[in-house]
Parts: sequence; C-alpha cells; structure tokens
Amino acid sequence: MNNLMDLSIEYSIPGICGMPSGLCFVIDGFRLIYACIATFMWVVSLALSSQYMKHYERKARYYFFFALTYIATVAVFLSADLYTLFIFFEAMSLSSYVWVAFDERKASLRAADTYLAISIIGGLTMLMGLFLIYDASGQLLLTGNTLKINELADMYIMAKAVKSGSLHTQIWAGGFCMLVGFGAKAGAFPLHIWLPKAHPVAPAPASALLSGILTKTGILGILMLTNYIFAGNMEWGVIILTIGVLTMIVGSLPALTSTDLKRTLACSSVAQIGFIMTGIGVGSLGIPMGTSGAFLHMVGHSIFKLILFSAAGVIYMNAHKLDLESIRGFGRKKPLLNVIFLSGSLGIAGVPMFNGYISKTLIHEGIVEAAMMMAHMEANGMAIPISAGTLSVIEWIFVICGGCTAAYMIKLYICIFVEKNSDPEIQAGYDEGGRYMNNIVTVALAAAALIPPTLGITAQKSLNGLTDMARLFLRLPSVPQAHFYSWESLRGGLISLAIGVVLYIGVIRTVVKDDEGRYSDPVPAWLDLEDLVYRPVLMRALPFLCAIGCRVLDTLVDITIVALRKTVFKDSRKTEELKEGTWLTHMLGTAANKAADIKAYFWGLRGKKASKRPDYVHRFALDYTSFKESRTVIYRSLSFGLLLFCMGLVLTVAYILITRWW
Repeated sequence: MNNLMDLSIEYSIPGICGMPSGLCFVIDGFRLIYACIATFMWVVSLALSSQYMKHYERKARYYFFFALTYIATVAVFLSADLYTLFIFFEAMSLSSYVWVAFDERKASLRAADTYLAISIIGGLTMLMGLFLIYDASGQLLLTGNTLKINELADMYIMAKAVKSGSLHTQIWAGGFCMLVGFGAKAGAFPLHIWLPKAHPVAPAPASALLSGILTKTGILGILMLTNYIFAGNMEWGVIILTIGVLTMIVGSLPALTSTDLKRTLACSSVAQIGFIMTGIGVGSLGIPMGTSGAFLHMVGHSIFKLILFSAAGVIYMNAHKLDLESIRGFGRKKPLLNVIFLSGSLGIAGVPMFNGYISKTLIHEGIVEAAMMMAHMEANGMAIPISAGTLSVIEWIFVICGGCTAAYMIKLYICIFVEKNSDPEIQAGYDEGGRYMNNIVTVALAAAALIPPTLGITAQKSLNGLTDMARLFLRLPSVPQAHFYSWESLRGGLISLAIGVVLYIGVIRTVVKDDEGRYSDPVPAWLDLEDLVYRPVLMRALPFLCAIGCRVLDTLVDITIVALRKTVFKDSRKTEELKEGTWLTHMLGTAANKAADIKAYFWGLRGKKASKRPDYVHRFALDYTSFKESRTVIYRSLSFGLLLFCMGLVLTVAYILITRWW
C-alpha cells in the first residue's frame, strides 16, 4: 500500500502549442484510482450498450464518440498541469455533446444546445483563468511561468507573503474564472441546469457516464484549486462551502417532486455534487475529515450512478417509458433488478453498511468539528471566516438534504418494485417475466451492485486504503480516523433516514401523488431557471441592451462625422449623391445607355421600339445590390468559414514546410 501511496510517475510530450512542458501526465494514487474507476464504468456501460443500442441507428457514431470520450476523460484525470487538463477537458465536452444530441429529437437537440453552451462558456472562462494564473506564476516562482499543479502549490500564500495587491487580485480573478469552468462541468449551482436536461434525453449508458464520471472531472479541478493554489485560504473555503450548500438544496428539492426516473436521478446528481463540494469546503477550513469524506463520496457517487442509471436503462429498454406512472410496477417480479437497484439506492441514501453512509458520516463529522473549531477561535478573539452558528445551520441543511435523498429513492423504489401499475394490462405485461436483460448486462450490473455493500462492510480497510492512496494528491497529513458505527455517528445517519421517511409520507404521498394516487409533478413547467432567467437574459435582454448601445454609438459617430465634414473637412465643391448603385455602376450604366442609343439610331429604331430599351444605370444598380446580398450570405455561411480555415491551414502547413526546408 505504501508503494501505491507514494507512486508518482510523470511523462510529458514537450513543445505542444509552444508550451515548454507541452502535454504533461502523471500517475499517482488518486489518479490511478480514478483511471480504474473510469475504465470500470466504461466497461459496464459498454456491456449495457450492447443490448440498449441494439435497435438504434447510427450505432457506429455512438461507439466512436463513446471511445473518444473515454480517452479524453482518462487524460483529464492523468493531467499533471492545468494546460493539459484544459485541452482534454474541452475534447471531452465536445465529444460527449454527441451523446446528448444522439437521437436528434427536438428535446434532445435543445438539451444538447444547453449542454454545449454551458461547456463553451465554462471552457472560455476557464481559459482566461489559466492565462491569469500562468502570468502570475512567472512573477512568483523562481522556475518561471508554469501551470504544473505541484509547482502551483501554496501560490496564494506566496502572493500574500510578497504583499503585492495586484498579484493577489490577479490570482483571485484567475481562481474564480477556473472555478466557473470546473463548476459548470461538475454541475454546481448556478450552472447546474444542463444535468436535469441532458440526462433524460441521452442514452442510459451515456447518462451513467455523464453523471458518474464526467461531473467528477469538474470536482477534480475544484480540488486542484482548493488544495493547491488556494491552500490554507479559509475565505476560498467559505466560497466553496456556500456553493456546495446551495447546490445541495437546488438538487434535492426538484428530485423530490420529479416524476421522470432519469430526471430524478439527474437532480440527485446535482445534490450529491453539493455534498462533495461541502466536504471540500469544510476541508479547506482546516478539517482533513471533510476532504477525506468528499473524496470517498466522489468514488461512491460514481458507482451509485453507474448502478442506478444502468438500471434505468434496463427499464427503458423494456418499457420504453421513463415517467413514473408508466413504469410503475415494472420490477415487481424481477428480483435481480430489485437487488441491483436497491444496492445503488441504499448506498446513495447513506444507509449503514453501505459506503455512502461512510462518506456522508465523514463530511457530517467534519462540519461538526469545523463548528467547534470556529467557536474556539471566536472565544479566543481570533478572526474567523464563518461563524459556528452558521456551520450549525449548514449541518442541519446537510442532514435534511440527506433525508431528501432517502425520500426520493424510497419514491423510486416503491413505485417500480412495490406498487402496481394503474393499468392492469400493462402490469400483466410487466409480470409476464421473460428475459429483460442479457447475460452480459446481468454480469456487469451484478458486479457493480456488489461494490457499495462490500466497501461499506470493509470500510476500515478498503475506504481507508483508498484514502491513503489518494493522500498525496489530496495533501492530507494522514488518513482521518472516525468511529463509523459509534452511536454519535449512527445517530446522525438515522436522523437523516427518519427525515427521509417523513418527507416521503408528508410530501411525496400527499403532494406528488394526486387524489387518484397517480404521480404528477406539482412544480409548474415554467418554473425553470434556464427558461426563466438564462435564456431571456442571454438571448433577449443582453442583445437588446447591446443593440441600444450600438445604436447610441452609431448615432454619436454619425453626428461626429457630419460635424467634421461641415467644419474641419468641409468640401467647397458641390457634389451630387447618386440615387442608387455606386459610381462604377453609374458610369457603366451610362456608357451602356449611350451604346444602346447609338445602336437604335443606326438600326433605325423609333417611337415605342426605342422606348423599350432598359435603363442600364438602374439595371446595373439592381445587379450590384443582388451581388452584395449574395456576397453577405456567403460571408456569413459556415461553408465559407470552413473554406477560409482550410486555406489558412494549408498556408500554415506550407509555411512550416518551407521554413523547415530552408
């Protein structure tokens, strides 16, 4: 184990895009764990895809981008510097876009637009952050400009030591820009909107990967920012903690009321990302238990969502529906699917003897310990970034959101495996049994379902061992020890589960179910952050304000030009402006009219025949206008842009070849 813990192997491909270090990769304990998790998840998703994609067209396209996204994702986790991480981060975002838009339905394309927009906005903002951090590193480090993670360690502390206000501000600005990019991919508030839109429309194997592993690339970046660049900065920790708490809330509430299986799981992913970020925030306050809990919940959530989304894929393959009212009673006589789904549900709900309970207990105890530490610091007259009372409120929010997780998982389990369908004929079809998943899918999902209880039962060895392997990257002084099954630890978990039962009975059974016992979402469709805020602001309000600004500037420029022409640049000659066309069309048209008059004279045309001659000045002006419009259409087309890109690429390659030849 010590060999794995101390493992650190670097490899670089220098000179890429002018960067001295080029693409740089490293294998350590943390990265090895997540490379293995990613590989395992892709293998299970591939097994499910073998049956799920059987009746789909364009399977070659799906498998091509399936493989491409795997390569990019593993490269992100193995990145040794932020430059390499950014390159493969963007490649991963673009290749996974095809998953969301795969079936090309209207809802899929709209969700894919949202996913791509969030990815592009996050990526460009992250790139600006990289520029700022790269420039700041050259002013701070003796080694010069760098984006290597290990060399950027304690960068904020060094900037504070040199007492440079501008450098301090630059590092904060760069950190915020990168936080936007990483938070967007992680699904953190307020850029979480793509998750509930993308998962219901993407194929289930892709949804398992989008939720289980691609969101963790964003968490990876947030860990790098928190544990390296802003190490020891409690103000940064409070920001991460605040975002985590808000993300927990905005993910938990819609998951309670949602009546779509995959949308409920997607909202659950948002909430679990909130739990993870809360742990990271607590860890940055100086509580290692928070960081350890966040890491273990990362690992657990990857496995939970692999199991749950794969089970949802099995249901969709057979029922061809995802709304709870339609799939109600599907799993009543399917014990294997029942056990598989139950494993993921109990794990994510934090039931004792499952690994979700271990990670949530660590985060919870970290919050309690942070509150005690802040109370002690305040009693000794020390400055504190967050009060003990606020942390106590956060503790209760954490427990209640954990209860929400239990409540919506109870909702899904009872709906699918306990209740009967309201249509007896549909229920009879579900009860017929038969083969609902092939041998490959059965083995893959059964293997995945064994992981949560195995890790939960052997927590002292397995989970502590994983933390020990990742300790070097997480910058933990030692593996935090906790008594997972002491009464204090169990009490917090049991309170959360009791709240879940109360929420299920008091909210889901009375609000989500109507008087006839049917599932219906009480939240109106228009109450959507994207449709209510983002799209109106970005697509209507912002263009309107920009148009007003452009119109004002245009008017000011016109007034200035007219004033200058009448004063400083006044022309004494009298000029006559053309009614239409340009001076060239007017000159050519006049010449053509004269030529037509001469022709008419020699051909002896008189009267009406001569009057039928067209006015070439007007015709040439119209032809010029048509040509200008066609040219504008061509200039604005994608084909013209690609043509210019190809020409530029050819010229660049030719220049490189010529310079190398000479």
